[in-house]
Amino acid sequence: MASIAPDSRTDLHTERANPHWVRLGGDHKLDHVPGEDGWPVLGTTLMQLADPLGFQRRMVETHGPVFRTRSFGRRGVNLIGADANELVLFDRDRLFSNEQGWGPVLNLLFPRGLMLMDFEAHRVDRRALSIAFKPEPMRAYCSVLNTGIAQAVQGWGGQMRFYDAIKALTLDTAASSFLGLPLGPEADRLNKAFVDMVQASGGVVRRPLPFTRMGKGVAGRRLMVEYFGRLVRERRADPGQDMFSQFALATREDGSLLPEDVVVDHMIFLMMAAHDTITSSATVLFWQLARNPDWQDRLRAEARAVTGGDGLPLAYEDLGRMELTEMAFKEALRFMPPVPNMPRRALRDFEFGGYRIPAGTPVGISPAAVHADPAHWPEPDRFDPLRFTPENVSGRHKYAWVPFGGGAHMCLGLHFAYMQVKLLVSHILTRYEVAMQPGPAPSWQAWPIPKPRDGLRVEMRRIC
Repeated sequence: MASIAPDSRTDLHTERANPHWVRLGGDHKLDHVPGEDGWPVLGTTLMQLADPLGFQRRMVETHGPVFRTRSFGRRGVNLIGADANELVLFDRDRLFSNEQGWGPVLNLLFPRGLMLMDFEAHRVDRRALSIAFKPEPMRAYCSVLNTGIAQAVQGWGGQMRFYDAIKALTLDTAASSFLGLPLGPEADRLNKAFVDMVQASGGVVRRPLPFTRMGKGVAGRRLMVEYFGRLVRERRADPGQDMFSQFALATREDGSLLPEDVVVDHMIFLMMAAHDTITSSATVLFWQLARNPDWQDRLRAEARAVTGGDGLPLAYEDLGRMELTEMAFKEALRFMPPVPNMPRRALRDFEFGGYRIPAGTPVGISPAAVHADPAHWPEPDRFDPLRFTPENVSGRHKYAWVPFGGGAHMCLGLHFAYMQVKLLVSHILTRYEVAMQPGPAPSWQAWPIPKPRDGLRVEMRRIC
């Protein structure tokens, strides 16, 4: 078996823990793949972080849909296109490792999250955790979210930064529905810990040195481990209807409880996903609704018809009736997916696009690039939820839209995301008209999770 020398302590740890770890000897084994190695030491890292979609477009135009880069100290290949998404995400032949792809980026911050697990270990823990997303728990979360969102948005109005407001709201609602308790005075510390951990994932310095992004992120993780470790013991002694209780009591196929540290790691990862990715996606959606008031009116009318009036709760049984809202959310996810790029690592040699890629190679795909491809999405810069009518979906490549991933690693919480966004739309739009404040169009930080640099300055005009 060929080899690649691990270049960090994270890789050494992963190699010992993962029997599938594959090494590749010498960067020269990718010389036959066209591409760019970028600057000394930094490679193409900064270019990819600053504008991942623009970088990928330029590389595809210059080198084609299979190209070589060097980022985060590694030489790897990028595969761009719906067929590439299908190959990597569906992974029929178990060619690719999630753990070895995401691990060098996230192992110090979110170890053992479902996204960082492979094959049988992933299947076993995913099955254990799936109990938290069954209909009865979801119905309980819906009730909690209805109350929390209604209380939060009732105090909104006037000029505000939408991203900041929705981030605070989603942290509060995640705590209420996931943890079964308000965060209280710990909210600010936990929010800062989440922010530091997410930002660290895109840091150029990959060791937790003082004053670096990674150093702050690892410190945030220590706080989260202490906080959630205490909660596991409390929930096992006195469980409730919240998601954390479901995880704390989850069992593997042999009937054993998940170990405490495993529950903690899964919960930290899922809280981050529910907190940061929904914040990003909801912000993109309301940004587009503010720019497209006709669609805002249509979603408002749908929410009123489904709930029976302004400011009323949206019942769990009625979520499926929010069809236009679901299409608008899907279009927002297409417009700016919360995870613009997805890394893997090849476990065996494979061929794609006329190139033989050796075992051990870091492999990246780009949902953002495929979501902006006019071959699948005419006028891709136009917001058009009707792209997601059943007729349009049936005529499109299944892997042209992959904001939630695909295959065995399809996002476990995607139905929770749909539910939360439908509740947000219903409660906000039946109370307010959302308009952009005057000024230049917002610019967006693309990585690690998209966010508007100015917080998305909007005006909330009360109608109820």
